[in-house]
Amino acid sequence: MKRQSGLGTYIGQRWAVLFFLVELIFFAILGRGFFSLNGVQITLFYSTTLALLATAETFVIVTGGIDLSVGFVMGFASVVSAKLAGQFDSMGIPAAVALLLAVTITLALGLAPGLVNGLLVAHLKVPPFLATFAVQGITYGVSLILTAGSAAINVPALANQIGNGHLFYVSAERGLSFLVAPSTTPGFPVTGLLPTMVVVTLIFVAIAAFVLKRTRFGQHTYAIGGNIDAAVRSGINTKRHLVSIYVISSFLASLSGIIYMLEYVTGKADAGSSFMLDSIVAVVIGGASLFGGSGTVWKTILGVLILSVLEMGLKMMGVQTFDKYIAVGVILIYAVLVDQFFPELVHKED
Repeated sequence: MKRQSGLGTYIGQRWAVLFFLVELIFFAILGRGFFSLNGVQITLFYSTTLALLATAETFVIVTGGIDLSVGFVMGFASVVSAKLAGQFDSMGIPAAVALLLAVTITLALGLAPGLVNGLLVAHLKVPPFLATFAVQGITYGVSLILTAGSAAINVPALANQIGNGHLFYVSAERGLSFLVAPSTTPGFPVTGLLPTMVVVTLIFVAIAAFVLKRTRFGQHTYAIGGNIDAAVRSGINTKRHLVSIYVISSFLASLSGIIYMLEYVTGKADAGSSFMLDSIVAVVIGGASLFGGSGTVWKTILGVLILSVLEMGLKMMGVQTFDKYIAVGVILIYAVLVDQFFPELVHKED
């Protein structure tokens, strides 16, 4: 009985890791080209926006809240950055400067939804679900007004080079190149290594993970999620802290929208609508409790990889994308049940 109990504890604590390994083995056998260099890089490339949204959601969920606006804040940021970049470019401003200005202004404007969310939740005591749902609708409406219901285009071509570029390029003729793909003669293909946006995403995820786990700010975040009344008695300014949490969430969602604009060279109001649920699912798969007080960024990223591998693996097998939603729903139900009935197993290592 002790052996069974020990095995059950081991599986309960690491079920997501074990599921991820089984998933990799399954698609490696049945998914054609899944473990090729191109297949791996494509999977990571399409994980960037979800990784940032899920990281944003992690901060909020650890406090015991939820942010339903992240997907449409992402869409808002993609629209604003695309419109601004196109406008600056049409004014004759160099493409690099136009993109830099567009990104800077977008990140500043992208803080507004988070500030509104934080003020509603922390100061006016509006439930996070209702507050962020309202802001979701507002940001979506503003985005549609800015685009008149269509995609924002006319983004400088440099955006495509940045968003779809790689950190390194390898060719038999030119060897290793950094950032810029070398010119080669026909018959000497160039292979890109490490998509630039994957590296950028990883940097911000690492910073977020450090802040949440290794700083006083992160400790206060866990304290608020564990017991907000106790946090108040211990001297934490919970209202200011909650506002900061929702601003951070909005910033990361805006950054996700900018990356979307660079990758797809367009801005769409609904760019992140399909990622909102996935971002929450990734956090739950990673072991965070929806009741607050537990969860880590790196475990959330594991949840992101599980969802991304699932989607890419099914595509490579020729399975309809609709089946992904069924699989994600089943995984979410399992994760919530494990959190509900065996919280001591899931959160023991947090």
